[in-house]
Amino acid sequence: MKQKVAQLVAQARGGRVVRTAFMDADDLDRRALADDEVRHVIAGGFPDARRVVLTLHPAHIPSVDAGVTVLRFMPEVPGWDVQDFAVQLRQLGLPEEQLGDVREERGSFLVAATGKAAGTLADLTSLGGRDVSVEEVGESAGRGNKLREVVVPSMRVDVVGAKGFGVSRAYFQQGIDGGKVRLNGQVARASSEIREGDSLSAEGLGRIDFKRVVNETRRGNFKVELDVHR
Repeated sequence: MKQKVAQLVAQARGGRVVRTAFMDADDLDRRALADDEVRHVIAGGFPDARRVVLTLHPAHIPSVDAGVTVLRFMPEVPGWDVQDFAVQLRQLGLPEEQLGDVREERGSFLVAATGKAAGTLADLTSLGGRDVSVEEVGESAGRGNKLREVVVPSMRVDVVGAKGFGVSRAYFQQGIDGGKVRLNGQVARASSEIREGDSLSAEGLGRIDFKRVVNETRRGNFKVELDVHR
């Protein structure tokens, strides 16, 4: 994957906007994306998405579409769980590389999709013999993002994560112990250190993009800038 990312970076540096199909977030080497001439967007429709799409573009282009649409499906007759819904979805025969995560939310189902699959899903009126209504949520099913400055005593994942998400360190530690916290796509340890440009995701909480260290306080703490996606 690192070699593939390097090739995509080279294409974007040459003036192209390039986009991958959905891939496992764990397989994406984010450090290979570091390039002053190239910008990138990683999107999966959810802040803690397991499957994501990578879009790269030259730095002179201010921004590009993330390429991912999230659709909400509301069955007229309840009774499915998320596994049942996923089975019905697969029977449509849509390209797997155009489908991302599937989530359940209070009796409805959220699906991240791209390309022709997104268009096909948006036009559905029935699924598995049941009437369904479909609405487009947008590019993200999260509650939005917020740029925050917080003061932390260290750059440990458990410290920065708890402070950034506004939860107790003990609660965040439970997520780490359960393998639900990932640093740059890899399962994180509490003692792992987060650095500028790193991405920290936690199931049920969202994602933190570590922007920069603002300064060091007189007491030896650090003021850091975090982009918190929920």
